[in-house]
Amino acid sequence: MTKSEATSEKGADERASPEKRPARSTRGAAPKFFVGGFWARALAGGIDIAIILPIALLLCKVAGSLAGLHIPASRVQGLDFWLDLLLAGDPALFGALGLTLAIACTYSMIFHISMGRTPGMQVLKLRIIDVYGDTPSTPRALARTAGYVLGVASLGLGFIWIAFDSEKRGLQDWLAGTYVVKCLTL
Repeated sequence: MTKSEATSEKGADERASPEKRPARSTRGAAPKFFVGGFWARALAGGIDIAIILPIALLLCKVAGSLAGLHIPASRVQGLDFWLDLLLAGDPALFGALGLTLAIACTYSMIFHISMGRTPGMQVLKLRIIDVYGDTPSTPRALARTAGYVLGVASLGLGFIWIAFDSEKRGLQDWLAGTYVVKCLTL
């Protein structure tokens, strides 16, 4: 028997005997998460919008009164009226849109950082996690909020993306490296 054959037989014997094997590290099983689907997330977003809009309208009215800016009166109402104001660059409209955007971003950031979910998500038992299963960090929450703004700027395509993505992730999730999952326990 050659030296290499003796070494290979010895190696095979050591692998076969369980008492000589080094102990393996015991890791717990990876936690299982179930992603929140498009309709659950849309309903949670609707709840959040129902919270944000009354606050934004009140603050826009107060800010408009303090600044002396008001939407002009018109006999024509509807989409044409608002498009005319938008195309004309009406300062009251742009101020209201900017203030509403700032309120929505602040709302999102506060709840994502402090709770890992918004009140709408809490009602539907959803939460946001990063790729490690933790609540998103402040930079991830900031990136997620920027993703919300881009999703709105793309006329909602960043949100519709959730319905067609295999992981049910929207633009904000891909930018921030997050997932929206169902809470198994609260």
